[in-house]
Amino acid sequence: MPTVLNIKGYRFFFFSDEGNEPMHIHIEKGEKYAKYWIQPISLAHNKNFRAHELTEIKKIIIENIDKFEVKWNEYFNN
Repeated sequence: MPTVLNIKGYRFFFFSDEGNEPMHIHIEKGEKYAKYWIQPISLAHNKNFRAHELTEIKKIIIENIDKFEVKWNEYFNN
């Protein structure tokens, strides 16, 4: 379960067996969980995050999209 980024209490990661799905990122903070598709950026799943937190998460994804794409490609395309 490679972690790509820890910021503002959020952990951004992907599972090691998900290379057959479109590029995406999982986010957790405490008991909260979400999954975002990367291209285009869209919410795939949400469990317990409030709207303002999802807005903050999406902003973080936009700011770090290059990092997420590089890490995904490094991991799944090797």
